[in-house]
Amino acid sequence: MLSVEEALARILVDVKPTVVDTIPIERAAGRVLAETLTARITQPPFDASAMDGYAVRAEDVAKPPARLKVIGQAAAGHPFHGTVGPGEAVRIFTGAPVPAGADAIVIQENTTALDGFVEVREGTPDPGHIRRRGFDFKESEVILQAGRRLGPRELTLAAAAGYGELPVRRKPLVAILATGDELVPPGILPGPGQIVSSNPLGVAALLTRAGAETRLLGIANDTRDSLVQHIEAARDADVLVTIGGASVGDHDLVGPVLQSLGMELSFWKIAMRPGKPMLHGRLGSQRVLGLPGNPVSSLICTRVFIVPLVRALLGMPQEEAAATRARLAEPLEANGPRQHYMRATLERDSEGQQYVRLARSQDSSLLAPLAASNALIVRPPNAPALPAGSEVSVLLLDF
Repeated sequence: MLSVEEALARILVDVKPTVVDTIPIERAAGRVLAETLTARITQPPFDASAMDGYAVRAEDVAKPPARLKVIGQAAAGHPFHGTVGPGEAVRIFTGAPVPAGADAIVIQENTTALDGFVEVREGTPDPGHIRRRGFDFKESEVILQAGRRLGPRELTLAAAAGYGELPVRRKPLVAILATGDELVPPGILPGPGQIVSSNPLGVAALLTRAGAETRLLGIANDTRDSLVQHIEAARDADVLVTIGGASVGDHDLVGPVLQSLGMELSFWKIAMRPGKPMLHGRLGSQRVLGLPGNPVSSLICTRVFIVPLVRALLGMPQEEAAATRARLAEPLEANGPRQHYMRATLERDSEGQQYVRLARSQDSSLLAPLAASNALIVRPPNAPALPAGSEVSVLLLDF
């Protein structure tokens, strides 16, 4: 069996990012930037006042009190076009351009307005009251790197830097197919020997959050004809994900059917728990991943293997597999020969120390303990038993 690391490396080999789409910036939320952006303009484009007050010459107010003649007003979008000379001031508001001749802002709290004059009572002007031209960014300066997901901060920055359209990666299309005669769609009351097909919904939600476009293909029966029909309906997808039927039992037809259609098999067993019977191959240019049918196994395999594949297709950097470290709240038994992803709850004590506590059961068919967990303890193969308080690697659950 392959190690988790080798399996992931095979899945990610030769992955090329999807094509570039140029879309209006107002539709780019959540998309992934395809090209590094440089600022098209300078921000601020002029020296701007950061405060309400008066634009003055610093030397005129060096020894308060000082009495200055008010020669005009400057507001955001309405600059003063004259020049501030000796003994003069311009009433100014936040965001307004600092007039020529002025090099300081006196805040209004330190002044008294008189008839056509202003008296500066106290205080040395703060240089921070003027936002200098280019204080935020300058034209041609790199502002966002390719591969970054576009959220509120990124979109605001790109718009301020002069962009009305953005180059983004096309969302990779992931088709998700449930297999098994025992499955019924959600909302249908199962009959004798039947269960609800819940796994595709969780897999789709997780991959949608990762940035993919997902398509649910429904349920294929455990027959060659049904499997072929559903697989052929997904030929335009970048990735085909099957759920169930990836083992070697008499009714596990997914692998043989895919190979009969031309899939080049890369592997079908991984040294991990849960999730050992996972299949990976290529069907032409399409990536194929066959997930185990157990609900916990399918979701954990999606998190560990398919989310990184989606990130690679989007041109995004890969995350660390073990996102954090925490101490055990209770002893942990020695691990077997497979890497174990153990459902757990991450919590903090009164001093802020992170502790992790195992879920009540590690059975890979149980969804309730998974829903109650917020983390996975990642146990390497053949890891020794650990006492309470030992530090372990923890993968945070984001589904």
